[in-house]
Amino acid sequence: MNPHAKLITAVSLALGTLITTTSSHWAMAWAGLEINTLAIIPMISKSHHPRAIEAAIKYFLTQAAASTMILFAGMTNAWVTGQWDITQLTNPTSCVLITMAIAMKLGLTPFHFWFPEVLQGSPLITALLLSTLMKFPPLIILLLTSNSLYPTMLTLMALSSTALGGWMGLNQTQIRKILAFSSISHLGWMTIIIIYSPKITILTFILYTLMTSAIFLSISSSNITKLPTLMTSWTKTPMLNGTLMLTIMSLAGLPPLTGFLPKWLIIQELTKQEMSTAALIISLLSLLSLFFYLRLTYYSSITLPPHPANHTKHWLINKSTNILIPITASMSILLLPVSPLIPAQI
Repeated sequence: MNPHAKLITAVSLALGTLITTTSSHWAMAWAGLEINTLAIIPMISKSHHPRAIEAAIKYFLTQAAASTMILFAGMTNAWVTGQWDITQLTNPTSCVLITMAIAMKLGLTPFHFWFPEVLQGSPLITALLLSTLMKFPPLIILLLTSNSLYPTMLTLMALSSTALGGWMGLNQTQIRKILAFSSISHLGWMTIIIIYSPKITILTFILYTLMTSAIFLSISSSNITKLPTLMTSWTKTPMLNGTLMLTIMSLAGLPPLTGFLPKWLIIQELTKQEMSTAALIISLLSLLSLFFYLRLTYYSSITLPPHPANHTKHWLINKSTNILIPITASMSILLLPVSPLIPAQI
């Protein structure tokens, strides 16, 4: 991509995110979301591959429909109440429409259908942006309107997302699709607690962004896109694969790694809110995700691939190590000891 186009795209992404996260007007929030959508589409389709073009079209149609629903819900609420403030969402029809639109923007069940396909057709760094940065503005809108939404609907969406993310990720061999269903599962954890403790939701999103960034940057550095390729990378980059294994286990939420912290806080808060049944269900459903996380760690560091005569050798392209990889990986693994300080701040 042309350097000027890269600069315009990066500035547009930052501007759209800033507009949406700082605005209290429905029209301004919608404008920020549209800027983000128009900025990320060239990054998805820059390879000019048919799969990338298909992913860009799917992303555009889905996001355009969701943005239209957001604008319509804001207009309907303004028509009834006479004001455009995001936090003053009182119309029942607008509440339902906003819930559906934000679920479509984030990729929550049952509006998840576009996300794995778009991630599979995107370059690795663009897939990282789609999994992290592009989910932040819709999550902020969901935070601002969470007091007006229906808790039962959000809880059902959260449990369904955790179940579907774990179930659909079991039979995948493409790493980007596995991480897409992992994102859907983690969004279920963020959504179920958003009404009761928005700060825990933000903390979960930040830690998820750290762990996902470490994984995407590691597989991008090793040029890994599928499980058979992951099997061959152990002998070439042992230190990177060892770090990748620990980061994946942290993303699975295993103690004593960083990923255990948000799940621990969410289960504790759900128990305080007398939602022990929901906490038990979402904890059991996370075992589905744990299965393919452990399979990733097994493929990355324990097993070795077969070497038949017709086996295509994957050559590792020597790349300079990204300084973000050790930073994000270290934070993804070692932040649990500071956890006693976090509940005091929350």
